[in-house]
Amino acid sequence: MSQIYDRSDSKVEIEGFEARHYDLLMNLITAGTYPFFIRRVVRDMAIQPQDAILDLGSGSGRNACLMARHLSDAGRIVGLDIGVEMLAQARRRCRHLPNVTMEKQRIEETLHYREEFDKVFTSFVLHGFVQEDRLRIVENVYRALRPGGQFLILDYDEFEPEGSFWPVRYAFRHLECPLATDFVRRDWKAILCEQGFGHFLAYRYYFGYLRLLGAEKLEVGGEG
Repeated sequence: MSQIYDRSDSKVEIEGFEARHYDLLMNLITAGTYPFFIRRVVRDMAIQPQDAILDLGSGSGRNACLMARHLSDAGRIVGLDIGVEMLAQARRRCRHLPNVTMEKQRIEETLHYREEFDKVFTSFVLHGFVQEDRLRIVENVYRALRPGGQFLILDYDEFEPEGSFWPVRYAFRHLECPLATDFVRRDWKAILCEQGFGHFLAYRYYFGYLRLLGAEKLEVGGEG
């Protein structure tokens, strides 16, 4: 990991045309398979009816609406995003769901939540930050989760981009945020263990290039 990255390399904040048409673009990029994929991910999350879920980088609200279908009136979702256009879409999409709220908040800054959530979910967001900010986000997640709560990261799996299937190699060279290369070369289980997480689970999609990684907030003195 000899290359040095900084925040100027990040493309995590989406605005303009890409923000207004984000869902359509995701459908096009995945040849129409994204709606089926994200429904499978939500099923794999094993959401319980009473869960309180924090959605970091909630985007257009598509994921939150799907997760809300698995909740009872006792459950709730709080979505955080910084993009004005994304938040506007999410609030319109979720306006009929009284247990879903969307707030404008940078997720790499200190969050005020303390042991309030059963699950924290983030979808294709973490790879867009420098490692220093990723660790701040992980610290926020740890504080926000109740003991035994679960951090669920939907993002790229770990692999070497230069040795991958050619469309993936092309995407990492020319389309994806440069920080994604740094992300996929790191051992995220080891990183999360250092931050107090363990009891991992993983689901893989799209030939193993994408992964839902689950990590439990351990009790003090717990084992990974």
